[in-house]
Amino acid sequence: MKGIVLAGGSGTRLHPATLSINKQLLPVYDKPMIYYPVSVLMLAGIREILIISSPEHLDNYKRLFGTGEQFGVAFSYAVQPRPEGLAQAFVIGRSFVGEDDVALILGDNLFFGAGMGDLLERAAARKQGATVFAYHVENPQAYGVVSLDKAGRATKIVEKPQKPESTWAVTGLYFYDNQVLDIAAAVKPSPRGELEITSVNEAYLERGQLYVERMGRGYAWLDTGTHDSLLEASEFVRTLQHRQGLQVACLEEIAYLQGFIGREQLAARGEMFAKTAYGRNLLRLARGDEGPGGPF
Repeated sequence: MKGIVLAGGSGTRLHPATLSINKQLLPVYDKPMIYYPVSVLMLAGIREILIISSPEHLDNYKRLFGTGEQFGVAFSYAVQPRPEGLAQAFVIGRSFVGEDDVALILGDNLFFGAGMGDLLERAAARKQGATVFAYHVENPQAYGVVSLDKAGRATKIVEKPQKPESTWAVTGLYFYDNQVLDIAAAVKPSPRGELEITSVNEAYLERGQLYVERMGRGYAWLDTGTHDSLLEASEFVRTLQHRQGLQVACLEEIAYLQGFIGREQLAARGEMFAKTAYGRNLLRLARGDEGPGGPF
């Protein structure tokens, strides 16, 4: 399975902070925002990751991640000339995906939960169809909403309904089989001129191949697209890290525990950041103290 992080957009809701920088490069507490979605893909065992961003910002991601060798993964990069919908990621990334399955995650989404690894594992294990991740929200009118039957199967999916039939919002994380490339290529632009990801999910629903993983109590899903939500996400991460003395979305830690890199490579990265809590966490792990709860 390949992974795509969609990190484009103009970040107008975060102006003037994003006048000169892509919003996914803004810090969420102590690390760039994009670390959080990348960590989800790595936790799912994905080692080939495409980052899609606007032309003026793509070089910044190349400087941040390079080839990905330091994390035991391989990063590729592609330009999104104009933000024309989430499904555009599969048009841009078609050659990257090739004949493989693919996971798409939005660059401004943060996920946290002790059972996250199990959800990702189930989604990645499905060899046919699409898996979306649903989260209970109080204002479903602002999201794509999925309705479920008593068995938890999807019956309807609607983009920003005025009268929602469900409180389960579809988050910015999607797992697809290779059919998604042709499905996305056939999607027609919506009235707002975008290739809607909901249209892709509806196509899978019509085929009886749309699966839903519900994120219930104990999970956090944060969209960092506004100044307030960005601050809330930073405060959330700060609280977790200060209370437990561990790191959220520490890419080297996940890489090590997933077997992508060895202890020497982990220690070298720890020395690079030794003046920070991030680096001290890596050095502690390299000494053999993994701490409670695993890498997420």
